[in-house]
Amino acid sequence: MENKTVQQSSPVVPAYAWVILAIVFLASVCAPLNQNKVPPLMPILMDAFQLNLSQAGSLMSVFAITGLILSLPAGFILQRLGPKISGLIALSSLGFGAVMGAFAHNLAFLLAGRVIEGIGMGLIAVVAPATIAMWFPPEKQGIPMGLWATWVPLGNVTMLLVAPALATAFGWQSVWWVGAGVTLVILVLYGFLVRVPPVKAEDLEQQHFHLQFKALINRDVWLLGFMFACTTFTFMGINTFYPTYLSEVRGYNLQQASQIASISTGLVLISAPLAGWLSDKVGSRKLFFTFPYLILALMMLLPFNITGWQIYAYLIVLGCLAGAVPTATFAAAPEVIGDPRLSGLALGIVMFGQNLGMVIGPLVFGGLVEKLGWAQAGYLLIPVLLLGFILGRMVNIR
Repeated sequence: MENKTVQQSSPVVPAYAWVILAIVFLASVCAPLNQNKVPPLMPILMDAFQLNLSQAGSLMSVFAITGLILSLPAGFILQRLGPKISGLIALSSLGFGAVMGAFAHNLAFLLAGRVIEGIGMGLIAVVAPATIAMWFPPEKQGIPMGLWATWVPLGNVTMLLVAPALATAFGWQSVWWVGAGVTLVILVLYGFLVRVPPVKAEDLEQQHFHLQFKALINRDVWLLGFMFACTTFTFMGINTFYPTYLSEVRGYNLQQASQIASISTGLVLISAPLAGWLSDKVGSRKLFFTFPYLILALMMLLPFNITGWQIYAYLIVLGCLAGAVPTATFAAAPEVIGDPRLSGLALGIVMFGQNLGMVIGPLVFGGLVEKLGWAQAGYLLIPVLLLGFILGRMVNIR
């Protein structure tokens, strides 16, 4: 009698999945590249349009308002139109909004362009991770999600480094034109390269309302979303205004201030993939999206009370921690929902939380700085981060 052994093999990742990851990543970077034009140019824009800090913060918040409104519908749009058409709409919105902003001669027109750009941000932020989840099995999603999670810091750090020089040489409008041009190139590549993976016939069936409703009432996905709102509230508050703080309070010129502020963002390019790899190895997403909040809460005692080398050291530590939470959160959402067909909706809920924090953070933090000063505004971020820790601990996941 012949003995047969059944071997359990590790899930296979299709070779084309890495092509998808690359192009989806580039498409994603276009969103923060266009979104984060404002922080390094804020003193220039405040002078050009006669803005106070709260009004200047609205240039960041209004971008996220559209994303907030679109977060949940984006999941349904993805299911109806698929990743290719949804992604092309997202990139077209980013490009058109950037062109519109380049022609702006008043604040209202500039804000309108930011709203249209926000449509692209709202869509691509859901389309990209859902497309990655289509191509990579759940057990193998930590690394690709970690790599993808660098989309925001890469776009952000690029603008922090490039925008001041461009604006000085060619005017602030040139930064909007560069954003539009890069987006157009990626749009063409996206249209040629993106496709869905081969799937079983039953996976192609139209999803019923009760499945969608199952995603919308999932307690743990909403906890993830509101937890992530605490992250984006904090970091959008700090990141939006830190170059301005370094310039106006610490005396750095605009380009120096942007370069220094980019340190923490640049380090996320390393810490996010590393966090994804470690979360796969350890087998815990929760560890990586909860405990960083406690350290970050303590760190909010420092950013506006330190000088010289301490600023550099602070930003290095901040960058090492900042990659863990988004990486683990995006990888956790499809796992929490339990049904691969509902990944888009689950990620839509997480993006609702992200955009909620992005809308409120710059407006509230700018107002707090005007009323209380820089240091006191930083202290008030501590309870927000502690709330993020509590919400994360409440999530049921491995």
